[in-house]
Amino acid sequence: MSIKKILVCDDSRADRTNLETIVSGAGCVVISATCGKDALVKAVSEQPDLIFLDVIMPDMDGFETCRALQNDPLTKSIPIIFVTSKGQKADRVWAQMQGGKDLVSKPYSSEDIIAQINKIT
Repeated sequence: MSIKKILVCDDSRADRTNLETIVSGAGCVVISATCGKDALVKAVSEQPDLIFLDVIMPDMDGFETCRALQNDPLTKSIPIIFVTSKGQKADRVWAQMQGGKDLVSKPYSSEDIIAQINKIT
């Protein structure tokens, strides 16, 4: 099994650090982004195997970021998992309509994140 490279994007330092800890603990290489624009740049330059993307962020939210990634030939094939405090059925449907593969609701467990990594990559 090759080492997976995963981009984690969240404007909250605490949430980002928590997710980074889980992802690195699963044996993956972590790339961090603090906002949607940062995620766009790092997705192009790093070509991660998977992106965990917060939905609610200032300037460019996760859905807008996802659409931009989907419209770029260099990043359109990278799977995206949304991470959000919203977890209703409508939120899941909307996330998939925006191009996401799935949605993980906060608070999440390590097992939730690792299951997503194993399912997608």
